[in-house]
Amino acid sequence: MSNIDHIVDRIGLDISFDPASALPAGDDQHRKAAQQWENTITGVDQRFSSFSEFREALHKYSIAHGFAYRYKKNDSHRVTVKCKCQGCPWRIYASRLSTTQLVCIKKMNSKHTCEGASVKAGYRATRGWVGNIIKEKLKASPNYKPKDIADDIKREYGIQLNYSQAWRAKEIAREQLQGSYKDSYTLLPFFCEKIKETNPGSVVTFTTKEDSSFHRLFVSFHASISGFQQGCRPLLFLDTTPLNSKYQGTLLTATSADGDDGIFPVAFAVVDAETEDNWHWFLQELKSAVSTSQQITFIADFQNGLNKSLAEVFDNCYHSYCLRHLAEKLNRDIKGQFSHEARRFMINDLYAAAYAPKFEGFQCSIESIKGISPDAYDWVTQSEPEHWANTYFPGARYDHMTSNFGQQFYSWVSEAHELPITHMVDVLRGKMMETIYTRRVESNQWLTKLTPSKEDKLQKETAIARSFQVLHLQSSTFEVRGESADIVDVDRWDCTCKTWHLTGLPCCHAIAVLEWIGRSPYDYCSKYFTTESYRMTYSESIQPVPNVDRPILDESTQELVTVTPPPTRRPPGRPKMKQPESAEIIKRSLQCSKCKGLGHNKKTCKDS
Repeated sequence: MSNIDHIVDRIGLDISFDPASALPAGDDQHRKAAQQWENTITGVDQRFSSFSEFREALHKYSIAHGFAYRYKKNDSHRVTVKCKCQGCPWRIYASRLSTTQLVCIKKMNSKHTCEGASVKAGYRATRGWVGNIIKEKLKASPNYKPKDIADDIKREYGIQLNYSQAWRAKEIAREQLQGSYKDSYTLLPFFCEKIKETNPGSVVTFTTKEDSSFHRLFVSFHASISGFQQGCRPLLFLDTTPLNSKYQGTLLTATSADGDDGIFPVAFAVVDAETEDNWHWFLQELKSAVSTSQQITFIADFQNGLNKSLAEVFDNCYHSYCLRHLAEKLNRDIKGQFSHEARRFMINDLYAAAYAPKFEGFQCSIESIKGISPDAYDWVTQSEPEHWANTYFPGARYDHMTSNFGQQFYSWVSEAHELPITHMVDVLRGKMMETIYTRRVESNQWLTKLTPSKEDKLQKETAIARSFQVLHLQSSTFEVRGESADIVDVDRWDCTCKTWHLTGLPCCHAIAVLEWIGRSPYDYCSKYFTTESYRMTYSESIQPVPNVDRPILDESTQELVTVTPPPTRRPPGRPKMKQPESAEIIKRSLQCSKCKGLGHNKKTCKDS
């Protein structure tokens, strides 16, 4: 059976050829298809390399000439086919040529007495053409949608597919192009070994369940580990993104920020779901990979066991609660109690409280929340502000407050998440490899001491500093007068405005002092913002992993662990995507203009 036969059998199509719904016979596209296939069967003595080739040719011939047929005999030695219409004499007989593997048409009656294309008969697409067309177009356009597949088949060949049939055809055709999901899991142990062989120092581990089915996969390339240790600030963003592949799953990610605030992927893992156990396992693998003595600041959600797992695995780390997740939880907890405007004000005040550099600003913002709702105020004060408010947070976040920093990485995932697991990982590897090379080349052209974005910020602060008056108080302490009076301690790299501490770059007050005493502001910038550190981040390369598609199997490969696909599978049909309501875009609630209550209008108000 050919690959095309396999596709059609697997998707179990029962496609109806209804001439009433087909385009007119004179339609250019439809006639083009008919002309293309009307001579795939020419008559007696025509030869084919196999019965599969003969069956495909016969099926195309029947489409071009608009009739249905059925097999009278169909085995490995001979095939007899007749027209499906009762009493029609059309038939064909083919068998093997003796002493060869060739198949030859021995008899054929090409005359039809039936109505041909006008017969409204069921039409089972049993061979080849659906897979052929889908495979070629899918190869050229990976985002070929099921609706477009059905529309193209209808327009070009006059055959109707529903959405589900087109979707299943696309899935199987994709499998033929990119390899089997099942085979991908089977090759996972080999693939992991190849990553470690081609990229020494990488940490790649996977686990299976008791029945040998896939459980989890962790990947951290040596270039990522080295780049984080050598050039990135000790700051990691933990986040998740869903995988809408055949077997679903979730991708856990740990990304950092380079000196120019570009995303730098450090590690990722494929797991079945976002659970406390999976997060704990991921963090253990991450700790063994980065193995640094520095205190790392993590910006992450505080739910799904992350709070507990981070404290257990990285016992000396700082955990900054993701402000986006915090705001979404507040929005969920107060939803239904307050109007759109009231919730919007409270969310904005929460953000203002988080970003406030001083206690006074924090207190002012949460008092604004209290003015709307004492319960919401209590919620905020009990949400552990020491983990999210600038006023109290002890770690260094460098002005980052949310965990969804890795948007570029998630866009790569969205391009590859439907691929078999080894192909998906290799696509991500390729994207990371290309990014590292591109940024290394670009940074070699830089002439400034700081990275471009940080250089720009420093110059803007320097321009503001020129209008300030500086007074020397004592030792390394100075007073800077402008629109306000701020105290700068040069030796402690501190200013009462707190910007220096929060961003890692001297604020305008500090720059005014440094220039007044004849020192260079560049010497007081975080080392992670220098061009030198940036180049260290991208000094190592990720190497290609050969033979991902066609591994060379040897005796050592045979000894590897057996891995089978996980038991959970994506249901057929269009994936259902339900996005949680964002705290930053709160939907307007229905509010009664009479009693001011929520969930109804004045016409349905019970008080009327």
